[in-house]
Amino acid sequence: MATHLLKVTNALTKVLPKTSRVQYAFFTNKRWMSAKAATYEQTILNVPETRVTTLDNGLRVATEDSGIPTCTVGLWIDAGSRFENQRNNGVAHFLEHMAFKGTQKRSQTDLELEVENMGAHLNAYTSREQTVYYAKCFSQDMNKAVDILSDIIQNSTLGEQEIERERGVILREMQEVETNLQEVVFDHLHATAYQGTALGRTILGPTENIQSIKRGDLVEYINSHYKGPRIVLAAAGGVNHDSLVNIAKQHFGSIGTNYEGEIPLLPPCRFTGSEILVRDDSMPLAHVALAVEGCGWSNPDNIALMVANTLIGSWDRSFGGGANLASPLAANSASANLCHSFQSFNTCYTDTGLWGLYYVCERTQIEDMLFNVQGEWMRLCSNVTDSEVDRAKNLLKTNMLLQLDGSTPICEDIGRQMLCYDRRIPLPELEARIEAVNAKVVRDVCMKYIYDKCPAVAAVGPIEQLPDYNRIRAAMYWLRL
Repeated sequence: MATHLLKVTNALTKVLPKTSRVQYAFFTNKRWMSAKAATYEQTILNVPETRVTTLDNGLRVATEDSGIPTCTVGLWIDAGSRFENQRNNGVAHFLEHMAFKGTQKRSQTDLELEVENMGAHLNAYTSREQTVYYAKCFSQDMNKAVDILSDIIQNSTLGEQEIERERGVILREMQEVETNLQEVVFDHLHATAYQGTALGRTILGPTENIQSIKRGDLVEYINSHYKGPRIVLAAAGGVNHDSLVNIAKQHFGSIGTNYEGEIPLLPPCRFTGSEILVRDDSMPLAHVALAVEGCGWSNPDNIALMVANTLIGSWDRSFGGGANLASPLAANSASANLCHSFQSFNTCYTDTGLWGLYYVCERTQIEDMLFNVQGEWMRLCSNVTDSEVDRAKNLLKTNMLLQLDGSTPICEDIGRQMLCYDRRIPLPELEARIEAVNAKVVRDVCMKYIYDKCPAVAAVGPIEQLPDYNRIRAAMYWLRL
């Protein structure tokens, strides 16, 4: 091997001119010294700052400039299905569909052609607490993208024909969601955990609402919630903050801050330990979700719950490792064939959350898997070790950084954090918060949120062997002498 490398080097020195030979020699001699990798600490400290400017109407402009030739820019609005009532449930999602159906300045065709001619990507989504409209484009086209975004949220025509057409589209989307059993189970989990409250309703809304929503309902929702202080214009990638602020003043300066009636407040949503079961023995697999009430975004306990969630982790049959997996629940699932897959989750809202686990298994495995899940939860409350917590903290930090790979996830992170915390938490601060968690903190927080608490249970499929709710509740604590 060394002989071949020497021949290649000699051949290059014969072919290259003298000046190039000097540069080549310098490169070959010094490359390992000059290519020293940055440490993890240096990397997170060198992340570009997130600049924030608040306009006169309360709208916030937040950016991170990484200097790449593309950017993602979007509107994060503090308005989702949680702000709906039983009568208009589904209107926020319906409005998101109508945003791309034409404005007073652009027809639907003009809008689509303009986006395609820029080589851009325009999208939107609705969650329980937020509505998002965003565009990914070349940095040089950011002004055009912001113009389009401002146009679709302020000047949409909301035509009657388009509304009627979108009813069918949304109804078909609802049928597609029904085939995604994970989404079905999580909708049921919210329905039972937050029964009788806004978080218990689905984002898409019931069929009867979709069939009856009118233009007036859409206009009323915009007038009630699309206000300056509840909107964040976030951008990441190759963006100039000062330039974007000037653009925002031009396009969003007219958005009001005053409410015509009462100021809409975030309705409190109480958690209820309960269950909802949909038995269907014709289905091949059982889908089960079990959750306790977690905490909101800004609660200091959230970091420890995230570490505990990471400690349990996720697993499916395609994973290797078997009994040697770091997660005890994953190791047991692999060695004892307890399930097809499982994943822990920590779903946060402003003032509450769901912390739990979702698993898919054969009908004969339901009880054994549930026994192992609850046993692992009790172990978190009493016996978790520092070495396990250190592993989970490292994995959590890795996952957080991996989720910020690209301008779109960074822009999402900026928009979400600005609405949740009114600032973007710097990575060094976030890392320090994670590092402050140890085994005792995890045990104390899990004891506070999990131990002897009434869980919410949702299950779909052949679930005859799912234990009675009283037995599930009884396994939420250990009796010890």
